[in-house]
Amino acid sequence: MKAIEIKDLTFTYPASQTPTLNHLYLEVEQGDFLAIVGNNGCGKSTFCKCLNGLIPHFIDGDFSGEVHVGGLDTRTSDVGTLATQVGYVYQDFENQIVRPTVLDDASYACLNYAMPDYLERGRAALKMVGLSTREKDYIWQLSGGQTHLLALAGAISLRPDILILDEPIAQLDPQHADEVYEILKTLNEKYGKTIIVIEHHTEYIANYCHHVMLMKEGGVAWKLPVDEALRHVDELQESHIFPPQVTQAAKRMQQAGTLAKTAKLPTTILQGMSTFQNCRYQPSFTRPTLKPETEKPVVTFKDMCVCYRSFKGEDRVVLDHLNLTIHKGDKIALVGSNGAGKSTLMKLMVGLVKPTSGTMFLNGQDVTGQRTKQLSPYVSLVYQNPEDMFIKDSIRRDIAYAMQVRQVTDHAKRTDELLSQFSLETLADRDGRLLSGGQMRKASLAIGIALNPPILLLDEPTANLDIATRHDILRTLKAIAATTDTVMIATHDMQLVCEWASRIVVLDDGKVIADGTRDDIFGNPTLLETVGIRPPEIFSMAQALDHQALLYTVEEFTSHFKEVGS
Repeated sequence: MKAIEIKDLTFTYPASQTPTLNHLYLEVEQGDFLAIVGNNGCGKSTFCKCLNGLIPHFIDGDFSGEVHVGGLDTRTSDVGTLATQVGYVYQDFENQIVRPTVLDDASYACLNYAMPDYLERGRAALKMVGLSTREKDYIWQLSGGQTHLLALAGAISLRPDILILDEPIAQLDPQHADEVYEILKTLNEKYGKTIIVIEHHTEYIANYCHHVMLMKEGGVAWKLPVDEALRHVDELQESHIFPPQVTQAAKRMQQAGTLAKTAKLPTTILQGMSTFQNCRYQPSFTRPTLKPETEKPVVTFKDMCVCYRSFKGEDRVVLDHLNLTIHKGDKIALVGSNGAGKSTLMKLMVGLVKPTSGTMFLNGQDVTGQRTKQLSPYVSLVYQNPEDMFIKDSIRRDIAYAMQVRQVTDHAKRTDELLSQFSLETLADRDGRLLSGGQMRKASLAIGIALNPPILLLDEPTANLDIATRHDILRTLKAIAATTDTVMIATHDMQLVCEWASRIVVLDDGKVIADGTRDDIFGNPTLLETVGIRPPEIFSMAQALDHQALLYTVEEFTSHFKEVGS
């Protein structure tokens, strides 16, 4: 039975000369678990909004073709009716939370439909996502991962046969990401739901999905079984998608002649154990160490505490007597689970959050409690949600705004330079809030570095990004080293951590519990288990083959593992 049937779907946004969806055909079987991949801007989110009727009923544009979902024609069925067939959890899922308590929010959609059993449906949905013990809690008492699950509960309370999730784990730590996908697996296998995810994390695709659909230029390039799809390494990379690291490594080793051409490309670590079984580790390089602290401290926290008042129960402690010193030239990755205090620490540094107690020094001066205006010449923060950076009606005006306020004489030239640096020239006059997720990330970073801040803070800068945009971010971080002395990134992206950071600071329950190099952090299994940090897949693959192998990138793995006799 077909859950979704699409014929010749074409959609063009107003004022756009090029269709975002271009003669798209697709069939999805009932009970499938489908991952949609493609470069930023290829039309993934637009396509999914055609499935629940937002296009064409609420989002204007030129629409043609046929979309049938659960037997309903989306052109003639209203959005309310389609919502009972298609549940949608958006990339900005916080905007789906509309009621003050957990059960109230989970059952709200059913209440709107005047369903007499709306509370029972809400409770059933909460049970499915593991939140049944939290139904009386206020929504602000939930962690980021739990809030995402609440948005999912609200969608499934209407009991749709199809569930769509746009980047479901982009801002989640590995523990919560696993939880989300295990719940989706249960919904798929136990309850027969058809699951569709827009996803960049191919290791999760490999472990959970049944099929993969690659989108190119607004159409479907192919839809294939998951293992076959992820072995299309070159084609995926051309579309700016990272295949699993174990797949990339095997492909490169075959090309280099250090792995048999006949070896089957693995897509999971378990498959990798077979593919790499005859490979041996060959250590040959010195492990990196932290440089001596010769540079002066630029930011110091002493016994820093931040507590939020609660309407129910005790105050929430976010930072608990935290002590940390940041030196000029540091490239720090700030890691830890959702709710560990990473974003709060960064907001303290720019004056968006006031401490409950403790002291903050900036360049040796006590700046505790100073306002954002006083700190902004020295520290710039690029927010976790990039749309929060946009206050004007175009990217050009947003980038120029801070420079104009501070009367920077060559702000127009600097704006043009940043638009070029981030490949945003063609989007310069577009409203930032209407761009794709990857485009918003690039634009928000351009805004953040416009004033050449000595200290730059980035909150989840690579979430939702394809390969090309992610590489743009890494190149930019290297390019700004001449003007921005110190950079701190809060992230769950362990590939970014291992490729870029010279120092890793681990937060847990508002305290610094570890501070060191890659080997100090990832070579400590007890620490990883305590905090829920997961090293890059290729590190785990190397460890599974040889416990002495501390390798963090595909390049390191392929340089230090070779098949016997090759």
